[in-house]
Amino acid sequence: MAGPGDGRPDPDALLRAAAQEGRGRLKIFLGAAPGVGKTFEMLSEGAARRRDGTDVVVGIVETHGRIETEALTRGHEIVPRRPVAHEGRSLDEMDLDAILVRAPRLVLVDELAHSNAPGSRHAKRHQDVEELLAAGIDVYSTVNIQHVESLNDVVASFTRVRVRETVPDFVLEMAEIEVVDIPPDELIERLRAGKVYLPHEATRALSHFFSKSNLSALRELALRRAAQAVDARMLDDVRALGLGGTWAGGDRIVVAINELPGSDTLVRAAKRVADGLRGPWTALFIETPRTAHFSDVEHRRIAAAMTLATQLGGAVATVPATDVVTGIQSFLADARATQLVMGKSRRSRWFELLHGSVVDRVIRDTPGVAVHVLPVVADPAARGRRRPAPWGTPAGYVVTTAMVAAITAVASALFRILDLGNVALLYLLPVMAAASLYGLRTGVYAGIASSLAYNFFFLPPVGTLSISNPENLVSVVVLLGIAVATSQLTSRVRAQADLAAASARTNATLAGFLRQITSVNDIGVAAQRICDDVRGLLDVQAILMVPGADRTLEILGASDPGYRLGTMDTAAAAWSLDTGTAAGKGSGTLAASEWLFRPLKAGGRVLGVLGIAKDSAADPVRPDQLPLLGSLLDQSALVLERLRLEVEMRDVETVRTRDRLRAALLSSVSHDLRTPLTAVIAAADQLDHGATPELIGTIKAEAARLNRFVANLLDMARVEAGALRLNIQPVDLEEAVSGAAHDARRALDGHPVRFDVPPDLPLVRADPQLLHHCLLNLLDNAGRYGDSGTEIVIEGRHRFGELRLLVSDRGPGLPPGREAEVFETFRRLEGSDRAVGGTGLGLAIVKAFAEAMGMAVEAANRDDGTGAVFALMFPAALIVRDAAPEGLV
Repeated sequence: MAGPGDGRPDPDALLRAAAQEGRGRLKIFLGAAPGVGKTFEMLSEGAARRRDGTDVVVGIVETHGRIETEALTRGHEIVPRRPVAHEGRSLDEMDLDAILVRAPRLVLVDELAHSNAPGSRHAKRHQDVEELLAAGIDVYSTVNIQHVESLNDVVASFTRVRVRETVPDFVLEMAEIEVVDIPPDELIERLRAGKVYLPHEATRALSHFFSKSNLSALRELALRRAAQAVDARMLDDVRALGLGGTWAGGDRIVVAINELPGSDTLVRAAKRVADGLRGPWTALFIETPRTAHFSDVEHRRIAAAMTLATQLGGAVATVPATDVVTGIQSFLADARATQLVMGKSRRSRWFELLHGSVVDRVIRDTPGVAVHVLPVVADPAARGRRRPAPWGTPAGYVVTTAMVAAITAVASALFRILDLGNVALLYLLPVMAAASLYGLRTGVYAGIASSLAYNFFFLPPVGTLSISNPENLVSVVVLLGIAVATSQLTSRVRAQADLAAASARTNATLAGFLRQITSVNDIGVAAQRICDDVRGLLDVQAILMVPGADRTLEILGASDPGYRLGTMDTAAAAWSLDTGTAAGKGSGTLAASEWLFRPLKAGGRVLGVLGIAKDSAADPVRPDQLPLLGSLLDQSALVLERLRLEVEMRDVETVRTRDRLRAALLSSVSHDLRTPLTAVIAAADQLDHGATPELIGTIKAEAARLNRFVANLLDMARVEAGALRLNIQPVDLEEAVSGAAHDARRALDGHPVRFDVPPDLPLVRADPQLLHHCLLNLLDNAGRYGDSGTEIVIEGRHRFGELRLLVSDRGPGLPPGREAEVFETFRRLEGSDRAVGGTGLGLAIVKAFAEAMGMAVEAANRDDGTGAVFALMFPAALIVRDAAPEGLV
């Protein structure tokens, strides 16, 4: 595995870099307040890029009536805005589709935090920008610091103004940031000069939001946030290149906590250091093999310190390692930390001689990191009773004794050909086997048993534990020492293997969890599966709750149908949802609750809360399970966000389809109703001068045309409403074709019709009325769009168990590759014979009716390229084998 500073790139950093391939680049002009010149700077830089030959367009820019800003837009190509009807008003929004079709190299998009009008594809403008970036288009945008999600409450605390439109922090993290900054005094002068707001608005703003103290604080926040973003991008680049060192462009603080009393003091101290240095900080716990022996009190102490760090705004991390010093050094190198806060408890000289000092080793072996050491007073009464280390199992000691006995028997059999030194080496085998299989203490037992057996059976005087030769005494001591050392080394290797296995199990658990929930497309099923998996993985009760229509919590899934939530539990869940922080048992808020609620966050918003509780009323989660719980929460939130976006996209697509159909219907009605009505009215006016056969014929023809149009509308309404009632019976196609041609004779006027329907075609099962409508629309389509005087052919074919009824005309035909589009509702293909007149409903009705009867329909161009041919296809299941079925007369 690649490690920091070992010259190998970090795989995660490389994956993030690879994910950016083919995507556009985002640059954000960040300002402390309105009026600092963000839009002006964005337009100026866009103009410079355009002069350098870059294809630049303005997606949307809000000039707010500022003359100098409007002047900068004049040289740019501006994509027209898209009008959106909302509550009787027309709102102008950025036309995302037009920009995607235009496909410029760079697009300028003002006010990144803007909320789009209802009915838009995305709720937020930053989501529009994300789609542009995914299409490979670079974007320049602007935002003020008070619109950053994580700083929203901080800004509100001193400005007394809470903005509702925010941008998730991840948007800034993936962007290049340029701070547009001017001193507060200069901004106030611009405000007084009317360059930001109108005079009466400027006066009120100066007395509230635009006070000098507010502007100074906002300016500091903007500069600090930009510095954090630059530092994060720098670290990502360093990891991708596999470079070592801390790269201390800014301070990064780590506080090492442990199971001893006083960890909360270390966390508070680290918070003060981080505030003083204006840097990010992390609370770190190293999980070693001895962690398994911690008492419940020590586990709760670690969990409390981790929770406190989260509440104070820090990150938390748990790192598995064979020893504390190695784990701390590994994390410091990976995080490129510059400051470390540690505690040093009072130890006896004898303890430090035997075990050494963690603090001294870290200071000695970790160059480049400033170490802050705080004295921690350890209260022995507060440490809790630690679980005794396991002494092994009886089976382990029995097997170990048997192995020593077996080696003794083998050595006795080979004693004549082996010297005492080789016999001693044989006894190392059970020592290594016992230490690797059963642990350190069993391995030490194997070493002592091997030394005693070697002494008793092989060293003179044989059969006693006394040693006559001093050299043999040295051999026994060396054997015992080697046995103990070998046991320790083997036990350490086993501990490392156990850590690796635990890490592999965690990764496999997360992979299996993600694989199961990502395959679900129903949010209710996903919630239930999340609860079931969390219960199985953490041995807890789980409940998933989401906000309802009125922000009340609704239960979406639970691991146990017999769950019980009290008033305090409900209050903790509501608090977690509203604040986006943990609440309930084991947290610092509403700790009297039996449940611990953690928010599910994705896309800068809280989607719901996951509650967990132990049946035994103990703490819901151990400190070593916190990373796993955090990963489960993150993956669950991403799945819920995906399902929510899928629902939104379906709703948006439904709205867009309805709007398109409404527009097409209005267009069709305005033309296809007006044309026959105009003819009828004109003919009626001529009746005053006397009726003629031509006038009567015109009135009848146009009235029939109008009736057919209204019938098509009614038929399509029946199809979409699912109100079709089928009357399936055997039908003679020759009679069906003749009847349809007779009723469509006016549409076929001027076209010779050739019937090529063999009389011996078998009967088919169909609804006679719906089949008649299908044939009428096909013949009307052929008569309408075939060239004047050309032949229309109706042909029947029965081959390979399938029966086809074809209607062909002679005209320009259909655009190659788009033949299937002709059956879409209100679709009239441009550049073909389907683009002239008509409502675009007839062929859609043919397809809907045919599919309702179990048939298929297709469109194609004639083989000679002189027209189109439409086919109704009857599968074998609809063909009546008996030419005279029972009941047919």
